[in-house]
Amino acid sequence: MFTRFDHIAIVVKNTEAALPFYRDKLGLKLLFSEVMEDQKVRLTHLDLGHCHLQLVEPLTPEHPLSEHLRQHGEGLHHICFQVPNVPEAIAAMPAQGFASRDPQPRSGPGGRQSAFIKPETTRGILIEVTASK
Repeated sequence: MFTRFDHIAIVVKNTEAALPFYRDKLGLKLLFSEVMEDQKVRLTHLDLGHCHLQLVEPLTPEHPLSEHLRQHGEGLHHICFQVPNVPEAIAAMPAQGFASRDPQPRSGPGGRQSAFIKPETTRGILIEVTASK
């Protein structure tokens, strides 16, 4: 089902406050940043070589990630793999022993579709799948 690793996502309270660490101190090149209006998050991608580091900033206090930040603080949120076709991956998940958290694809970075797999079916890890580039 998975074709390659895409990104590691870290949830942050404020992207601008986080960039001095990830971009300046660690020396990771900023690739792009975009606001996903439909999901009320800012996604900022930094270059890790063969994959990206994605900073995820919730943009509203009622966003589920805002609650996640209150409970857990900043840190690792999910990992993401590329798949050839997100709707087909969602349909194939039950046969693979996975359960999709998203019944339909959602918008993802760079205009690609994505979906999340329920952590109860991935040994506790939140995994996202996104369309191949």
